[in-house]
Amino acid sequence: MGKFIVIVLDSFGVGYMNDVSKVRPEDVGSNTAYHIIERKPDIQIKNLVKLGLMNAIGKETEKLKKSKKANWGTSNLAHQGADSFLGHQEIMGTTPPIPFNMPFNEVIDEVEEHLVKKGYSVRRQGKETEPKILVVNECATVGDNLETDLGQVYNVSACLDIMPFEEVKQLGIVVRNVVKVSRVIAFGGESIVLNDLLKARKVKKNKFSGVDAPESGVYDQGYQVVHLGYGINPEVQIPTILDYQKIPVVLIGKAADIIQTSSTHLYPGVDTQQLFNYLLQETGEIDNGFICLNVQETDLAGHGEDVERYADRLELSDKNIGEIMKQLDEEDILIVMADHGNDPTIGHSQHTRERVPLLVFRKGLEGREVGERETMSDVAATAAEYFGVKKPQHGESFLKKLK
Repeated sequence: MGKFIVIVLDSFGVGYMNDVSKVRPEDVGSNTAYHIIERKPDIQIKNLVKLGLMNAIGKETEKLKKSKKANWGTSNLAHQGADSFLGHQEIMGTTPPIPFNMPFNEVIDEVEEHLVKKGYSVRRQGKETEPKILVVNECATVGDNLETDLGQVYNVSACLDIMPFEEVKQLGIVVRNVVKVSRVIAFGGESIVLNDLLKARKVKKNKFSGVDAPESGVYDQGYQVVHLGYGINPEVQIPTILDYQKIPVVLIGKAADIIQTSSTHLYPGVDTQQLFNYLLQETGEIDNGFICLNVQETDLAGHGEDVERYADRLELSDKNIGEIMKQLDEEDILIVMADHGNDPTIGHSQHTRERVPLLVFRKGLEGREVGERETMSDVAATAAEYFGVKKPQHGESFLKKLK
């Protein structure tokens, strides 16, 4: 047993999935990786190519060829749409069910009743003709998230000087238990009071009502957050399974924000080089354990429809992946993959529903194919078999192909 490392190049898809003509027709033709290479033919990504990137894409260019020595495969997305949060839950071993999409005010009665039953003091805030939010214990609010697609996420926003984060998390779980939207985000900040939250309350389309989180000041000091997904139980995901077995878990970048674990080896952040520095540090310090790094700046470049920036972040990632490979021995496994696509050339700035690459490095191992997987949860199942622990909720291991 050694190190099992997963590097998620956020949004680095390798071609649109077969179902997009029915479920996301705007994504037909997307191929994030190939279109970036096509626009930047001199891009320097020798390590990704060595690992089998062109094999996963299924095409070659004049300068970048498939590798006969690569260990590679691809995976479809089993979750609905193309979402980073859901994608990472899938990678960790859960295939999330299809969530509902609805304004908070359609479930406000049910949430309010449940909170009162649980002993919370609850009142509504908002004009008579407006959709309302809930005020809980005079130090927290529950309402729509106004920063993402409306109707998909509810926020629990709190003043941490009055309600400690563990209580905020518990409040979020109580709300999570009665709503079926994709996510409930429970978070709080220090040095703010209820009035700061209420002054930032906004109404959109006369259907959605919530607190504008940046405007409330909740991010400014002592910010803490937990994302609670629909139908997602951390107890059956690989990080928690490993936690119980005292096997080290390290989460870096966005992975540290959206994947639950009791590990204290958490390195949230965005700067790609800094995140790889954390990875190189941990890889050098631990003999065995599970490490997951999310490179978010590729996704941000995709949203910005910025091919130049995307290519630059890929080159930086490729250089660091080469350094990581030098640190690994025959016992270690490295998987470079993505969570969905975000083709900056497709004509819109949203994620694209694409297959993702599975590029595997194990020192001394060459020419193995793991096939086209139906779910990214197969990565978690492979990690479980590697560490000899119980299987996660979903996924089938491909470890036998890597021996």
